[in-house]
Order: sequence, then structure tokens, then C-alpha cells
Amino acid sequence: MDEKDARSTQYDEGSLTLSGTVMLGTGVMIGAGIFALTGQMAEMTGALFPLAFLAAAIIVGFSAYSYIKMSNAYPSAGGIGMYLHKAYGDRLPTAFNALLMYFSMVIAQSFLARTFGSYTMQLFGGDPSGQMTPILGVSLILAAFIVNLLGNRLIQGVAG
Repeated sequence: MDEKDARSTQYDEGSLTLSGTVMLGTGVMIGAGIFALTGQMAEMTGALFPLAFLAAAIIVGFSAYSYIKMSNAYPSAGGIGMYLHKAYGDRLPTAFNALLMYFSMVIAQSFLARTFGSYTMQLFGGDPSGQMTPILGVSLILAAFIVNLLGNRLIQGVAG
């Protein structure tokens, strides 16, 4: 193992711990994947919901397998950014794919925030004006932004 690879296995002070990472990942998967997105997906696909759910499970299986293989080959706290760098090096495709990942995450978070707003308003009898759902969604995004600014220790605490 060369010096650069040895450095990549050392984590900075304040990095997420293994238990914090597992709690955060599990919370995101359960909260977003099962509670929020499944209801939206069921509404959009109707009778084809079981097939859509099965297709999503197969895709997630390949994705999880790829992440496991990459994390075994290149242990690092860099996540997807490190994987892109390993695949493409210091070139334009790395930056382009990193931007695509960023935009896909923004779209996913927006979808989840809107779902949160919609579900919350259903608890209170709906939103006849249609204004509270996006306000609640934006509020959730701002709250998540603030939690992320406050650091990994708080994130682990919120996730656990």
C-alpha cells in the first residue's frame, strides 16, 4: 500500500463513526425509501406497484453490491466523490459526474421535502390553499441544512 492509499484509510477528527454512519444510512433508507417514497410510488404506479417495487429492489441490490466492492477496494471517508476520482482521475468526467450526483441529490431532497409537507398537512386535514405544503418542505430543507452545518457529532445524535 503506497503512502497516498495509507492516508486515505485514516479519518479526520470529527468524521462520522461506523455506528453513526449505519444509523444515518438506516434512518435515511427507512424514512425516505420506505415511508415517504413508497407511498408516492404506489400512488403513481397504481396496479404496477409490486413490479415497480421489485425493479427498484434489483437496482438497489446492484448499487449496494457496487458500493461494498468499492469500499473494500478503496477504504475512505470520501464516498462517491472518491469513487468518481478513482474511476476518472483529475479530469472533466469526474467533475461532470460529481455535478450530476449533486443535482440528483437536490432533486431527491426536494421530492422528499414535498412529500413531508404533503403528509404533514394530511395529519391536519389537508391544505386547501396549497401553500403550506411547499412551506413545510422548504422548512424541512432549511432545518436539514442547519443540522449539517453544525457538524457530524450532531448529525449522529439526530440520526441515532
